[in-house]
Amino acid sequence: METLKMLISSMELGSQEEVLQALEKEGYKLTQATLSRDLKQLKVAKAASMNGKYVYVLPNETMYKRISKPRSANEMLQVSGFLSINFSGNMGVIKTRPGYASSIAYNIDDSDIPEIIGTIAGDDTIFIVIKEGATYNDVIEGLSMVIPNIKN
Repeated sequence: METLKMLISSMELGSQEEVLQALEKEGYKLTQATLSRDLKQLKVAKAASMNGKYVYVLPNETMYKRISKPRSANEMLQVSGFLSINFSGNMGVIKTRPGYASSIAYNIDDSDIPEIIGTIAGDDTIFIVIKEGATYNDVIEGLSMVIPNIKN
């Protein structure tokens, strides 16, 4: 699933056949039926890219900034995309590399970290709301399960 999300986020894939070929280059052999189910589960949609071609996009990424020299999904998965975190009151702002915020925020929300009430993600920024009474160290400790290289 992570590889599929990375491929959709970093490449302009307009058909399931193109997605299957990209997955195969990464070492994954899927059937069209399995891919179709995975795309549905990820709530993948089609949207017009900058050149007017309709391509697959992840939810909330219809205006995704594509990178000019895509790296392999395996390379991208080895880099967390995390850059920094800063706090103010019960809020936190996580800075990421372009295109990583949505995926990291999804993983934060999916991890049910008790100190974090919720997230809002842009392209390279994640806004987090911290539960009252939680310390910043508690938040960072909770986030370390999702973002291994996190430091305040």
